[in-house]
Amino acid sequence: MNSQNQPRAARTCALVFALALLALAVWLWKQAQPVAMPDLQLDAGERLACVSYSPFHLPGQTPLDPQAFIPPEQIRADLTALAARTACVRIYSTDQGLDAVLPAARELGLKVILGAWIGMDAATNERALTRAIELANANADVVDVLMVGNEVLLRQEQSEEQMIAWLKRAKESSRVPVSYADVWEFWRQHRALAQWVDEITVHILPFWEDDPVPIEYAVDHVGQTFARMQREFPDKLVRIGETGWPGAGRQRRQAVPSRVNQARFVREFVAAAHEHDWRYNFIEAIDQPWKRQLEGTVGGHWGVLDAHLQPKFPLTGAVRERDALAPPALAGVLMAALCLLCAGRRASVWQRLAAVLSGLCAGAIGVLVWEHAQQAWRDALEWTALGAASLCGLALVPVMARVIDKNVPAFALRPLQPLPTALRLFSALRLAVLFAAAVAALLLVFDPRYRDFPIWQFAAPALTLFALRLSGQRLPADALQERACALVLAVCTVIRWAMEPQNAEAIMWLVTGLGMATVALERREKKTD
Repeated sequence: MNSQNQPRAARTCALVFALALLALAVWLWKQAQPVAMPDLQLDAGERLACVSYSPFHLPGQTPLDPQAFIPPEQIRADLTALAARTACVRIYSTDQGLDAVLPAARELGLKVILGAWIGMDAATNERALTRAIELANANADVVDVLMVGNEVLLRQEQSEEQMIAWLKRAKESSRVPVSYADVWEFWRQHRALAQWVDEITVHILPFWEDDPVPIEYAVDHVGQTFARMQREFPDKLVRIGETGWPGAGRQRRQAVPSRVNQARFVREFVAAAHEHDWRYNFIEAIDQPWKRQLEGTVGGHWGVLDAHLQPKFPLTGAVRERDALAPPALAGVLMAALCLLCAGRRASVWQRLAAVLSGLCAGAIGVLVWEHAQQAWRDALEWTALGAASLCGLALVPVMARVIDKNVPAFALRPLQPLPTALRLFSALRLAVLFAAAVAALLLVFDPRYRDFPIWQFAAPALTLFALRLSGQRLPADALQERACALVLAVCTVIRWAMEPQNAEAIMWLVTGLGMATVALERREKKTD
């Protein structure tokens, strides 16, 4: 690179990161703004009508472990925390210690929707139903309804005829009303079940609809669907067995999980429920980290309380998506100092400016990566693999501050020729990040339903590689592996966006992927004699 052109890369990088920092600052500022929504009348003793309760919220707890057992002390502590927010809890089975819910609910003045879990095995179903009937009859003062099966037809674990047999058995023996719960479409497909229940329990989840409903129309969608079910089953009491909105996770089309949206749905729904006298149950009481294994990040964040029994949002007053801006700001300052140090004493003014701006941006992004990791990463493997990829991406920024505007000799751009240490490190980090991004892009194309868009994980390297490519900064010739990864990344991000063209996260992932893939446009240095 000629000496007169050396400042070009630094100026371009400074401009790119300045614009990115401005956009990031505006986005963070908007997250910290209060959003007004209807209040629950807590002074008048208003509580949620009912919430689904599962006690498997502590580390390592999962109902998928047949040996798991929740001690009564934990259940009582959970219900004590919930009693201030709800008048009822719904449980889906009575084993693994859940029979302790009934005496605790009685002491705390809570009603219970008692579930008998119906699956594929007839013997297991027989034991579960027998036990549920016994508990319901012995606790009829607490049990509001006996729920025989939950989304069994949706999971295709029993036929309609088999479910009728289980319901008939329960109706003959139960002293409390009997119901069956499934998504509203399946009730319309299996109307014969209605004569064997006292109540029809429908699940209406706008986020999980085949055509996901944006938060602006979510409560109206529930109301319209519920009214339709009441019209189609006029002789039965209809209950909403599950409704709600996730507080975190991957966006589905224009349905966005967030703290504000979850609070908005709950509070707007309760206002509508009072107006129309709906009987309802929210899913769910407490966040369930184990569900992320089945449903991705979004599956673990439907609770009104977090896994530590702390309220995730207030039931009165305005709600903010983010309560504090200090963590990303502080991280940005620290990363800016590191980048400035890496730039060296001989760095030009433009190099120093680029180092500071890129550091501020990368530090704030690092905090967002950490926040997402706590919500989404499920086990040691993900923490190791995704954490390593994230660190490599963030490390590109201070290394860029070192190599930017350096006059790289032409011989160093040829294969098998020695490179300065910083350039070797930059090349290795670039390959690692491109490979990780290509793998993520492939998974989002072929297995997308429960996978997050890793936007923040790759935002910093995308900005870095795009800025350097835009500036014409001459770096070591990229290997065939880098070009292959960049090509896969570009193609897969375009395909993923085409699946949901109005999804804001899909659009941002497209921009991120193409920004990184620009490395494939670098021309190899021609060998000269």
